[in-house]
Amino acid sequence: MSEQRLRIDREADGRVAVVVLTRPEKHNALDRAMFDAIDAATLEIRELAEQGEIHAVVLRGEGKSFCSGLDVAAILGGGADFATATASLLEKRDGEIANLVQRVGYAWKAVPVPVIAALHGNVLGGGLQIALGADLRIATPDAKLSIAEIRWGLIPDMALTTSLPKLIGIDHAKELTFTGRNVTGAEAALIGLVTRTADDPAAEALALATEIAEKSPLAIKRAKALYDRVWEEGDAVRLATEEALQREILAKVAEAAGAQA
Repeated sequence: MSEQRLRIDREADGRVAVVVLTRPEKHNALDRAMFDAIDAATLEIRELAEQGEIHAVVLRGEGKSFCSGLDVAAILGGGADFATATASLLEKRDGEIANLVQRVGYAWKAVPVPVIAALHGNVLGGGLQIALGADLRIATPDAKLSIAEIRWGLIPDMALTTSLPKLIGIDHAKELTFTGRNVTGAEAALIGLVTRTADDPAAEALALATEIAEKSPLAIKRAKALYDRVWEEGDAVRLATEEALQREILAKVAEAAGAQA
């Protein structure tokens, strides 16, 4: 994988794929290499699942955190302004409705087998949006989760609107988005942001994935497809709206920076 940002292990006689973010010294923060690695991993995992080689997936982070969100310093490393530096991250592949930053959260939906995220430490901004792309989330009680984009004067635009509405009420969603405050894993479980808590979420997620992998693969795939089809509509509109509003913000930021130059 790109610059060793990620690796894929196999457990339970190869039936469970464990996707591990491997930038622990940066709390698995998202730089361009990490975006590219996750994007490539979702394609590989999807292919393995479609071929019947894997029956479930665990997604976790190495080190002290699952993922602390965007590595702003790395993204701006070339000296460009934020709008210019992030422009390539908003590019789409032909025929796809999601841009690169959206795909790292959204593409897990296209994996036909269950995806379980194991969350610990910091699960902030883009890190949370990646976790929300999973089917299930198991977090430590003291994990720190946040829709953090408001801290940078931005809106969440990594496919949050395709996942969050199915999990929590709009009032909770707005409060967390307007404030950017951290919630613990315990509070997140109470409001439905995570499925449940565990002291060792990686072990718990692997045990659950192994249990799922022992069931009928065809029935599990069809059950995921059933719920996904009836629970969500209009993702193309949601993703396009995220991008359009974020582009408006970035354009205003660039305009302001130009006026001050």
